[in-house]
Amino acid sequence: MFKIEKKEYLASNIVLMDVQAPRIARNALPGQFLIVRADQDGERVPLTICDYDAEKGTVQIVFQIVGAESYRMAQMEEGDCFADFVGPLGRPSDLCELPLEELQAMKLCFIAGGVGTAPVYAQLKWLHDHGVTADCIQGARTKDILILEDEMAAVSNLFVCTDDGSYGINGNVCVALQKLYDEGRRYDRVIAIGPMIMMKFVCQLTKELHIPTIVSMNPIMVDGTGMCGACRLMVGGEVKFACVDGPEFDGHLVDFAQAMQRMRLYKTEEGRLYLEAQEGETHHGGCGTCG
Repeated sequence: MFKIEKKEYLASNIVLMDVQAPRIARNALPGQFLIVRADQDGERVPLTICDYDAEKGTVQIVFQIVGAESYRMAQMEEGDCFADFVGPLGRPSDLCELPLEELQAMKLCFIAGGVGTAPVYAQLKWLHDHGVTADCIQGARTKDILILEDEMAAVSNLFVCTDDGSYGINGNVCVALQKLYDEGRRYDRVIAIGPMIMMKFVCQLTKELHIPTIVSMNPIMVDGTGMCGACRLMVGGEVKFACVDGPEFDGHLVDFAQAMQRMRLYKTEEGRLYLEAQEGETHHGGCGTCG
């Protein structure tokens, strides 16, 4: 069983938990995710890793209460245990594979939207520990739902923006990125993690600015093993699955229109049956290891 060591509300509907999971804490890398179940009757929930501490054996998760299962998870308290806490899953960020000298020479800008701040923090912290301090644009609709600001500022050059202008730069993350660009900042890569619509518009802007861009497609994952077909997407004209081939992809190659349409269809049983019939053998990606 996986005991909750710490529980904290970051906003009215956003929860942070530190969970005892020593094996995961020893092996996790930025960009990877977990599958959790509150109890034996619970649904599988994919969650990106926010932080991990190999010495303490803990893994930190952040989730937003958006449905019945996340609500049930939010009712758990310190000392309670998750029935399942499986990971690390997915491919880590390719930044982890670059030679240190090359990594330290890169000019990076992360863009974090909403609860996408959690996986961005994991990457920023890892980079900071390796001598790389990247720029980061953190966006939220309003100041009240901005999370982990102090933690983000400790490991990056942080620029905060809010859609309603209640805090930081007045405007969304694209407005903030354009502002930094106009001020003379140039980047070798942008990494955007957040709502699908945010990543779509970030990629439109970075394509105009000729900045290579990576996005994390974790918002479309359901099963986490490639078997359900929920996270099927087209990347550069090829079928990929966010959970086994990603979750990170070249944002300029992702077909966001198709991915967002599939998200809408997948929410209904009729839509799922339609997608399965239409996509045939390419509807799912097996278990990710069966070839």
